[in-house]
Amino acid sequence: MEIRIHIAAAFLLLFVFFGSAVAQDSSDESVRKMPELIAQREQMDVRERWLMVRLGSKLLPMMKRHGVEMWIVVNEEFNNDPVTEHIVPPIPIVGRRDIFIFIDRGERIERIAMVRYDEERLRKHYRFVMPARDKFGEELRKIVDERKPATIALNIGGSRGQQSGLSYDSYRFLAESLGAENEKKFVSAADLLTEFFDTRIPDELQYYRDAVTVTDILTRRAFSNEVITPGKTTVGDVRFWLLDRVNKLGLSVWFQPDLRIQRRAALTETSGPFLGTAKEDEVIRRGDLIHVDFGINYMGLSTDWQKHAYVLNEGEGDAPAGLKVAMKNTNILQDILVGIARAGMTGTEVYEKTMAEAKRRGLDAMIYSHPIGVHGHGLGPSIDFRGNIGGGGNRILPGSYMSIELNTSTTVPEWGGQKVTMMAEDDAVMTDRGYEFIRPRQTEIYIIK
Repeated sequence: MEIRIHIAAAFLLLFVFFGSAVAQDSSDESVRKMPELIAQREQMDVRERWLMVRLGSKLLPMMKRHGVEMWIVVNEEFNNDPVTEHIVPPIPIVGRRDIFIFIDRGERIERIAMVRYDEERLRKHYRFVMPARDKFGEELRKIVDERKPATIALNIGGSRGQQSGLSYDSYRFLAESLGAENEKKFVSAADLLTEFFDTRIPDELQYYRDAVTVTDILTRRAFSNEVITPGKTTVGDVRFWLLDRVNKLGLSVWFQPDLRIQRRAALTETSGPFLGTAKEDEVIRRGDLIHVDFGINYMGLSTDWQKHAYVLNEGEGDAPAGLKVAMKNTNILQDILVGIARAGMTGTEVYEKTMAEAKRRGLDAMIYSHPIGVHGHGLGPSIDFRGNIGGGGNRILPGSYMSIELNTSTTVPEWGGQKVTMMAEDDAVMTDRGYEFIRPRQTEIYIIK
């Protein structure tokens, strides 16, 4: 009897969840199945393999392309350089001041870690130099003087936080330790870091698919009657449901989930050029068009995801036709972008060509797509109306990931001609055929009964 009750309860939960799913996905088993996330030890082993590839065969050609003969990364306890976690195994680096040195030795990279604490996993990737604390500067000077690099790249001079992690105090330490002649060799590592962070390892993709799948499934559950009861559930309820589920999976988010609400005959506040987020105590009502922006971290990779749901009014069986047209217009804009973008193009080229075609088709469009991967807002070629804000002049790399983020605004007759903004964000990978979505994009509005 107890087993039968549990089975019945399970089917009831599935009915509540999937009864509100869009028709296009009702037969797609992959939509309903949460991927099996690997345990911490396996994660460590896999990510160390990636690190060996990144530091072993990928970094040297990058350094040569950017004219970097030596690259020094300085990490401070409680003031970590954003680069550090991507040049070491996924372990805490907790020395008062640790230094990682990469030297172009012709056909190979010499890698040195000047650290205070021994760590066996770190030793797999670096030769250790462990001087007394008061001898760090002296030992560093000896290493640099023996190699005589023409350029010494430091994490300074970039327009983004990932490129500017060297603190003022650590810069002074390097300058004083290495002397005036070596200080003249200091250059910015910003361009090197752009390529370093935007370069994906092919093996990452299968795990990134799992991360995006988790994001997709949690979003669908959040935007269903499993979580939302019209007239009762608040924006904060949905946000913290997502945060709780992410925490239970042993994952994390890189920004808090944000919701937006558009209503008939109601003005949605704006924040700059974008629709403003709804307040946590806002109650979700019947007739609302709701939107979520949500992303997680898994295996050192980040996702970014935006989707829409409509809360049925009493007596309605589907979303108004005008809202469906609005969704279709955003899908058309996505089609234009992915049909144009190819590896080797700059982000700005893709943006200008896409917007020209969107204008020709009469779309009221906005595009603000960004590279994604180890950072949610990654370095690389942004495809963005703000021009070079994220590096629009950079070229799209084969195998790189892009968060295709954009919107269109459409008048909805059922809402008295009110304009509705339909936002979309889907993570994609650049292939020989152009961008391909990691998961099927949203083409129908999710329905909440």
